[in-house]
Amino acid sequence: MKRYPAPAPVVRLTLAAACAALVSACGGGDGGTWLPIVPTPEPAAQNATAQLALLSTTDLHYYARSYNYYSDREDKTVGFERTATLIRQARSEFPNTLLVDNGDTVQGTVLGSYEAQIAPIPATQQLTMYKAMATLKYDAGVLGNHEFNFGLPFLSQILGGGLDVEGVDPKLGAKDKGPGFPVVTANVTSLKSGKPLVDPYVILERQLTATQADGKTVTLPVKIGIVGITTPGILNWDKDKLEGKIRTQDGLAAAKQYVPEVRAKGADLVFVLLHGGMQEGAHQPGMENPGAHIAQQVPGIDGLIMGHQHGVFPDRGTNAAYKFAGADNARGTVHGVPAVMPSSWGKAIGLIHYSLQWDGTAKKWAVDSAKTDVQVRNIQNGSAYVASDPAVVAAVEDLHQKTRSYVTSPIGTSDFRMSTLFADLGDVTALQIVNQAQQDHVARYVRSNLPQYASLPVLSVTAPFKAGYGNSSDYTDVAAGTVTVANAADLYLYDNNTVHAVKVNGAQIKLWLENAAHRFNQIDPAKAEDQWLINDSKTGVQPGASFPGYNFDVFTSPDISYEIDVTQPKYNVNNPAQGGERIKNLRYQGQPMNPAQEFIVATNNYRANSSAPYILGTGKAFDIVWASPDANREVVLNYVKEQKRLARATHGSTRSWRFAPVKTAGKVLFKSGPNALGVAQAAGLGHIRVERADDGGVNGGTGSYAIYGIDLSQD
Repeated sequence: MKRYPAPAPVVRLTLAAACAALVSACGGGDGGTWLPIVPTPEPAAQNATAQLALLSTTDLHYYARSYNYYSDREDKTVGFERTATLIRQARSEFPNTLLVDNGDTVQGTVLGSYEAQIAPIPATQQLTMYKAMATLKYDAGVLGNHEFNFGLPFLSQILGGGLDVEGVDPKLGAKDKGPGFPVVTANVTSLKSGKPLVDPYVILERQLTATQADGKTVTLPVKIGIVGITTPGILNWDKDKLEGKIRTQDGLAAAKQYVPEVRAKGADLVFVLLHGGMQEGAHQPGMENPGAHIAQQVPGIDGLIMGHQHGVFPDRGTNAAYKFAGADNARGTVHGVPAVMPSSWGKAIGLIHYSLQWDGTAKKWAVDSAKTDVQVRNIQNGSAYVASDPAVVAAVEDLHQKTRSYVTSPIGTSDFRMSTLFADLGDVTALQIVNQAQQDHVARYVRSNLPQYASLPVLSVTAPFKAGYGNSSDYTDVAAGTVTVANAADLYLYDNNTVHAVKVNGAQIKLWLENAAHRFNQIDPAKAEDQWLINDSKTGVQPGASFPGYNFDVFTSPDISYEIDVTQPKYNVNNPAQGGERIKNLRYQGQPMNPAQEFIVATNNYRANSSAPYILGTGKAFDIVWASPDANREVVLNYVKEQKRLARATHGSTRSWRFAPVKTAGKVLFKSGPNALGVAQAAGLGHIRVERADDGGVNGGTGSYAIYGIDLSQD
């Protein structure tokens, strides 16, 4: 595999060697007789010590700038422009550093979409994300799964060309317009060549500033091996772009193959860049997050950089995500191997600090493991943020301004206001278009790629992601008229969500809806006092007892109908005898839903992957039939473009659920934005009235919510 020397390496020749070189340069020894020269003896070998800091970023997802392009304002909580500052600070702190990137770098924000799809960059231009990273001079990186999202031709181009794989012109691209650092991945193979798609590893030759036993500062060579591994799931998530062109290998198997090979080639240190995380349980071939198994089963690894899960390790807080055996948050090790996962989106960097011992006789380095320190350094400290790095800001400025102009561009029109101000009460104006987009996206894929499920109905659920939690303006609210790219982002808040499709039966749909109905407090019809409808600390009840709006999934299909009986206790999926049943009269196409009938439901990756224990019961998992790489937000945007004109009758009025009618002795109250009664009335919610125009700061309010009353007997 390739060896990458350090720029301007230090070369030392003995006097004899120098003379020999001079003789050779002069045409040999026939120009006269050279007297023998006794070489000057080299200094006696000494032991030495050195400090090395391995710095890492992961899952940058093209968050080059600290900016929200959909709201068109700064967002200091994210951005490589701030992680760059942390990197420069670390370099000033440690005499020797190595900087690596752990993948999912070129996709995730509209900046990446702009250069890949909206205004594709020519092969003569370096990707702006790599241009920004070049200001920091990275040493190596690995391919994440999202590097494949835009297809292999684009990937080959931005890597500088040369991918020998079906459908790619290897001449497209130029090395000097590539990343500027070697990108290695060991477990992706080109079917065309039978060889790794990119180099599986790299051995970097560097010079370390060290201190000899006599106290003298010296420069000594070191060889650092870096093995890259990505998640094999790329063949599922980007099947349409990769099938028949590449194959993937198990990450653990790849580590077992290449780590010893790198060691055998003389590497003093070996680091694994794993674009994957870790999880409990036995190893499964092709698993997505094999970090713990690699650390436990592959000897010879000095450091493990992880990502993909957007998590943090080590986490020395009170609620660490990784608590299983072998994951030591205090020491920052996984089965004894120093390991780090530095969040995502430029929120943090990973730092593993090594104390190295140089054996002057063997001329090899060894790690003093007792002195290894592992950290995650964040761009945010309390309410303060590190400053932006001017070089990164400047590198991205041109693309930044082009992207700002793009997001204000129109993608369609709407004859109605799309709002979540009253989504908790049944207004679907901001939800139905999302469900329609997701349903259409999944249905097309099923027809083309999953014939075994072609007979199953495809449904979709979504939730009011902005439901007033932050403040009285924290609602989706898109005015009638021109719909822009930014408006599509308002309709779908989370740009990191991707479309997932799960197979469920009628009984599971009912459980899904029972869980969503936790959004509501239990209402006592006989109670004369006021009662808050919503179980949310900002818009209804006491702080701490809250069910977020983003978990209130609803259907908006004419084929589905059901009622929510808020007089019943919340359903306990793990102990049904302890709770009531709130979902009544659940029907499909006018008939009681058959508990055994199967459906495909379009949702997002978080719901599909993380919510099953809450919806189906502890230990249960959804049957995921398609994990799409496509962001829900982009799916909505493209659907609006395709529809061109949105009309309330077809895109914003199909309500699948209602409250079960009940007469209450007292008032049932609900908080929402001020001066919004007209929104409810336009949505056909005539049973709502204004109780107070200003909540006056009651129950955690800010003084700017309005309080509305709802007549549950009239819904």
